[in-house]
Amino acid sequence: MAIDKRAAVLSLLDAGQKQEYIPAAFFLHFDPSCHRGQAAVDKHLEYFHYTGMDVVKIQYENAFPHLPQIARPDDWAKMPLYGRDFYAEQLKVVGGLVEAGRREALVIATLYSPFMCAGQAAGGQAAITAHIKEDPEKVKKGMEIITESMMIFVKGCIELGVDGFYASTQGGESDRFEDAALFETCVKPYDLTIMREINRACIFNVLHVCDYHGGYSDLTPFLDYPGDVVNCSPKLDARTMTPQEVSAMFGRPYMGGMDRHGVIVSGSTDEIAQAVEGVLAQASAKFFLAADCTLPGDVDWNNIRTAIATAHARGAE
Repeated sequence: MAIDKRAAVLSLLDAGQKQEYIPAAFFLHFDPSCHRGQAAVDKHLEYFHYTGMDVVKIQYENAFPHLPQIARPDDWAKMPLYGRDFYAEQLKVVGGLVEAGRREALVIATLYSPFMCAGQAAGGQAAITAHIKEDPEKVKKGMEIITESMMIFVKGCIELGVDGFYASTQGGESDRFEDAALFETCVKPYDLTIMREINRACIFNVLHVCDYHGGYSDLTPFLDYPGDVVNCSPKLDARTMTPQEVSAMFGRPYMGGMDRHGVIVSGSTDEIAQAVEGVLAQASAKFFLAADCTLPGDVDWNNIRTAIATAHARGAE
């Protein structure tokens, strides 16, 4: 029986509706030859159909260029405002995938946070972190400019018809700022400006608390972030939470369960299926199977297909 993937995923947001289908999706970056134009559209669709996953998630491949002239906090006033032309190639991919994929599934665009883009402009997250620690007020000017620029991309995606965004945030890692107020004043407000706009305009947004640059001792700073579901690593410095605990903490469905470096990368078909079954045994009442972050680009697509098929079969029992 064919599944209406759009309806199945959106049913996660109906607290009164029993979940009878377990959606699943895993994300990865494609080869650079598939970052632009029709090649990007075709590769996303090939991956979506081969793995059987339940959303079309558009990878973001339009990093802010490194600006050597931003070498100290005073320099953030020189941050250029990138207009729509800067995002033109990425928006072409978004438009192509909305047109081709929206009939089959929700189409969500990857969205990096202003802090992440500031790190790209500064030449790395160590640089933007050091600048914030040295003079947070001067860095805020650059963050404002970046946020204004990113809003151009967000509104462009909304105009093209995306159903939502996979909104990634960094900056609150346990080893990032000794003074938590720096996250609250130099990172979070710019996140929320973007996320409130997508929450207003879209029907399905994923809050992704990214641990690519370090883990977290506390996720409570993110509890008031918008997002219909939350995707994050369940590992805190002191312990590992169950999917049920993460869902209860954030008050929304949890999207996750699989370690991006674990069995889905290196396991056999049976090992992957067993791991998925173990995750589903601890799943929250509303649950979306996924990894805690992007998978390695060279992962075998058959591994992903196995994990997704296992989740679908469990939901059909």
